[in-house]
Amino acid sequence: MRLKVYNTMTRNKEDFTAQGRQVGIYVCGITPYDVTHLGHAFTYVFFDVVARYMRDQGSLVKYVQNLTDIDDDILKKASQLGKDWREVVSENAKLFLEDMRWLNNVQPDVFPRATDHIKDIIRTVESLITKDHGYERKGNVYFPVDSDRDYGKLSKLPREKMLPIANERGNNPDDPNKRNPLDFVLWQARKPGEPSWKSPWGEGRPGWHIECTAMSTRHLGPTVDIHGGGSDLIFPHHESSIAQSECLTGKPFVRYWMHTGMVRYQGEKMSKSLGNLVFIRTLRKNFRPNEVRLSILSHHYRSQWEFTDGEVEETRKRADLFKDVWRAESGTGEPLDHSGYEKAFFEAMEDDFDTPKAIRALEELAAEIRKSHGLDLSGAKAFMNRAFNILGLVMEYG
Repeated sequence: MRLKVYNTMTRNKEDFTAQGRQVGIYVCGITPYDVTHLGHAFTYVFFDVVARYMRDQGSLVKYVQNLTDIDDDILKKASQLGKDWREVVSENAKLFLEDMRWLNNVQPDVFPRATDHIKDIIRTVESLITKDHGYERKGNVYFPVDSDRDYGKLSKLPREKMLPIANERGNNPDDPNKRNPLDFVLWQARKPGEPSWKSPWGEGRPGWHIECTAMSTRHLGPTVDIHGGGSDLIFPHHESSIAQSECLTGKPFVRYWMHTGMVRYQGEKMSKSLGNLVFIRTLRKNFRPNEVRLSILSHHYRSQWEFTDGEVEETRKRADLFKDVWRAESGTGEPLDHSGYEKAFFEAMEDDFDTPKAIRALEELAAEIRKSHGLDLSGAKAFMNRAFNILGLVMEYG
């Protein structure tokens, strides 16, 4: 495998090598306080393709995608709806998994919930305190960012730009218990009416960043081959995950960081706060899975792109072209030479998973198959089936 991937840490394409026979992949999952939107799907469809491609190339893959099932947003949504927080999690997690199955994503090998790993989280926090990378105040435990001289190496942000971004993404700079406004929560003391768990620091619940460190370490060890998520997670989530993980183990946390671009709609980044979300559940009413999946994969995973209402309609033409491949009858003549298209497909995939270019190669081959008369199509169809499996597309005959 001659795969090159763009590593967010180095800002360069690098030759990919695994630590061993198994490729460990950890992708930050959803916080289930709402249903799946297209931005979610862009990330999870892409990493599904990464895992599929690795397996096609003969690698053993362990793909871990977590569920952040305790969080401020969940508690806020539960309060708004007058429901128990567990019910909100259960309902939305169920809908998310249904949407992922509809999109033909393979189920992750491990789908850990943060609340199932409270013991792991507490042990991790205890170790950080022992190593002087955590301090307790009034039942809260914080990570002191000044204890890690490399803090910022992923995002490349200067310190003065970190705080405003962190504040937008859940940080409380006015917390009187902090030594530094940028210090982040490892464990937070229980507030009235909130769920909590027993800990050495009293009743409370875990902070956001420590959940992923505990879960990834538990299931993939101290060093992960590929860690991914949306680019909005680079700071503070992934930056903080690196700090606490490497201060904990003394080993590199991640070998290759991969981040998907933001999806825009109506001129703005797709977000719950703006209300400009395109939900997969809505798209399911009018489109086939292949149409939506092709629409997603027609954009390079690192690109920021604008979804338009006609986007999936346009992709329908491509999906219908692929339908003709499976309906085409193979003849007894010479085999259709598909080697150039196969080479182009794999070269595109090896170049940092360039799915738009890979799909174009399949389109060109499909057009050749559609106009062929009497040629033996068995080899070309076998390759198309292999490529479809890598991209997570399904054969359609109807």
